[in-house]
Amino acid sequence: VQPPEKPLQTEEWKRLQENFQSPEIFEEVMLNNMIKCNSRVDVAKSLLTYVAKSDGDIGYTLLIKYLALCVQQQKTSEICDVYDIMKMRFKTLESGAYNLFIRGLSNSDKWRMALTILEDVKKVMTPSRTSYESCIKAAGRHQEINVARELYHDMLAKDLVPTLDVLQAFFDFSRGMKDAELKQELFGILSYLRDNQIYPHRMFMRSIKLWFESIPGENWRGHLTNIKHSGQCPVCHHQLEDSNLTEEEYRILKERITTDVIHGRDTFRKTSPQEFEAFQAFVEDRLPFDIVIDGLNVSHIKPKKMHCENLFHAINCLAKENVRLLVLGRKHMLINSSNWKQEVMKEMQNKADFFFAENISEDDAFLLYATLRSGKHCRFVTRDFLRDHKACLSDSLTRHLFRKWQRGHQIVVSSSAEGKHIDFLPAFNYDCVVQTTGDTWHIPYKDMFEEKYSYQVPRKWLCLQQKQ
Repeated sequence: VQPPEKPLQTEEWKRLQENFQSPEIFEEVMLNNMIKCNSRVDVAKSLLTYVAKSDGDIGYTLLIKYLALCVQQQKTSEICDVYDIMKMRFKTLESGAYNLFIRGLSNSDKWRMALTILEDVKKVMTPSRTSYESCIKAAGRHQEINVARELYHDMLAKDLVPTLDVLQAFFDFSRGMKDAELKQELFGILSYLRDNQIYPHRMFMRSIKLWFESIPGENWRGHLTNIKHSGQCPVCHHQLEDSNLTEEEYRILKERITTDVIHGRDTFRKTSPQEFEAFQAFVEDRLPFDIVIDGLNVSHIKPKKMHCENLFHAINCLAKENVRLLVLGRKHMLINSSNWKQEVMKEMQNKADFFFAENISEDDAFLLYATLRSGKHCRFVTRDFLRDHKACLSDSLTRHLFRKWQRGHQIVVSSSAEGKHIDFLPAFNYDCVVQTTGDTWHIPYKDMFEEKYSYQVPRKWLCLQQKQ
């Protein structure tokens, strides 16, 4: 149904409805299309007038759809009218309606009304992250920094995870301000990025740089750079933090992964105790390895290539002299098929140790066990992020150690855009997280925004120095 260009009279709406194939859903369909086509609000109003005349009343769903159109077009006075009508007619609203009101009002000169609605919502439910963030940004835009901070802390206390968008907004609206508490708050956001291994995207990184450079009287300068393999920053010559764990940290991590992940409630859903024991015996017999490869995962690098060719290529790239490789495979790889040619498999088995698990097994526990058991030098290859295992670890210290160990031990597989080349990027000697020495900050960043976590650590850095 194409919405009309201009408001219609009751009779005209009536005719349209009668000619519509399902007259009972005519108004809903019409309003949905008005939202899609971004129709004029007075056209939608004339439809609601027709509904009110014929039904004596306008239902909740239609009011919400009309509200969505008003929010889309930032029609503040109409949003306020709908709010008054709904407040009078319905005891409480659902969170979608509150979200719309808060979003619509926080972008207008009536933004304080959005704060009031947020307070009302808190009495009946936990407001959504979007509602909080709309109010935080509105307060920030109007330089009500304390209000923005209170809302931000309130949101964190309710376990709502902030989007990068709102974190970036804090740096944007704090530019040029001299406020020691606010500065600590923003340093806190940088620590949050560090603790959660979050890499800002280019726009967010720019906001951080501009904020540092705008702090009155502090003389910060930011430069974009690539860190040398040695871990030295070419701009300020500062040595970045080492990615190695201490002996004590390594011992703690190994123990916790063994109890929480390997022998935890998780492992034997994916494999049997007998199979895991056989694997442990296999590893003990051949220790130590230098690189452990998740064979099935690596065999899918180039979708158009045969699986065994992909794996063969990986083994050839990694098998330097005297490097001991362990490949975790599956039993189906031992059956001749279009993807698993047995002569190629035999050749690979001359270059690396293979352990073939049942086809239903999960390799991650095997991968972690063999790598940790081989010692601190041992690296591993998989394109997985191993997120589930971090979640199994019971305390934040161990989760932090696990991530740090992962950053320093995971060899990253990257394939070129056309998939012609595969590179194995060595694990870094330095730790790829936000870090500071007081008069320097180093912030790794990505070119693009990534919603999902990625096991690929960035190669690009922002170096910030405070010049004396």
